[in-house]
Amino acid sequence: MGLIGILLGLALLMWLAYRGWSILLVSPLAALVAAVFSGEPLLAHWTQTFMSGAARFVAQWFPLFLLGGLFGKLMGDSGSVSAIAQYLTKKLGASRTMLAVVAASAIVTYGGVSVFVAFFVLAPLAHEMFRAANLPRRLIPAAVGLGAFTFTMSVMPGTPSVNNAIPMPYFGTTTFAAPGLSIIASAIIFVFGMWWLGRAEAAARKAGEGYAGEAGTAPVVNEMVREQAAPAGDFDPAELPHGKQAESGPSFVLAMLPILVVIVTNFLMSLVVFPRLDFSFLSEHQWGGITIGAVSGVWSVLVALAAANLTVILINFRRLPSPRESLDAGANSAALPMLVSLALSMNVLAGLTGTASGGMAIVLNAFGADFMRLAIEHRIDPDLMHRITTMSAGTLDALPHNGTVLLLLQISGLTHRESYLDMVMTVIVSCIIALVAVLILGSVFGSF
Repeated sequence: MGLIGILLGLALLMWLAYRGWSILLVSPLAALVAAVFSGEPLLAHWTQTFMSGAARFVAQWFPLFLLGGLFGKLMGDSGSVSAIAQYLTKKLGASRTMLAVVAASAIVTYGGVSVFVAFFVLAPLAHEMFRAANLPRRLIPAAVGLGAFTFTMSVMPGTPSVNNAIPMPYFGTTTFAAPGLSIIASAIIFVFGMWWLGRAEAAARKAGEGYAGEAGTAPVVNEMVREQAAPAGDFDPAELPHGKQAESGPSFVLAMLPILVVIVTNFLMSLVVFPRLDFSFLSEHQWGGITIGAVSGVWSVLVALAAANLTVILINFRRLPSPRESLDAGANSAALPMLVSLALSMNVLAGLTGTASGGMAIVLNAFGADFMRLAIEHRIDPDLMHRITTMSAGTLDALPHNGTVLLLLQISGLTHRESYLDMVMTVIVSCIIALVAVLILGSVFGSF
């Protein structure tokens, strides 16, 4: 009966959500449906299971949402994201517009900028670039998606995304897990995606298909897409137009500096600094009775993002029209994704084990200890488990109803009919091919 209740609760949640009801309203209702069928006392379920799990969820992940939101907003409002895209476009030229869009998307998201901020800033620029090169605008979502939410989200070693952070407490790993396999997988995704985009571009030119339309207007995000996108990312899309953007951006070098700070600081904290410090006090009850391996990965990302936020403020303080408004918008952007992710995960696990974030964390929360035990028994490196987990979670999370897909299409001013097939190839098929390659290599050679 308990399983039936969970399935009915999920069905109710999905039905009401796609009819436009707020996920924050319908999720507790769906959780209560699951509790009724499992025979649990409703009030005790609500206050002792649901809310205690909520507190653990917020304590574990809110700092990452907050610092990530601040960094993304500051990078966008300072003009740093635009400066990087414009520099790459100028250097690569109109003949390599597709590569410029993919590279700009990849650089800023690998450096810690939220994919939603990247969409908001890069999609209008991509329209201008595609129009100048007379490329079909229907290919913009596939190009931005390839750079922004494939290998830089779940695969590249060191990426500070939430997706790459979730497995760390369960496997005692860092964001740099299985670096060799990660680089190989990233190369496969990039090469396959660029091959497909090049093939689509050549076919379009042969058929005489060009940009065909007016340049993209200012991005607008409606409320329904906002709520559907929130659990898929770490930034509230409603905060994207808030704050004031700088009239002119920094130089390419200064724009890249905060991103380099994220990468270098994360590397040093994960592999050099924390492993050499004494954290034996963490074994005490008041600190959770844990080892440094359970938190060093998350701490490294937090320190890296904090240092990068300070860097972007210092080098752009005079350039930012209103630093406080940008900071307020960045901080507010963390609230809705945190609440919606919390509501969804607590609903799914209400009758089971507690809390998690998204499908990957749901599975790890329920079976992470078992996976780790099996890995030890069969001598499988936890780094390999980490990377396979993040890549597996990233293969089918770009289905038509996914919030990230909906937001990118809306910001780009395009539809599923126009652009989704090319997105399937660049952000789903490419990731599946890379995952198969990692499974084979990992089985033969282990983690490296």
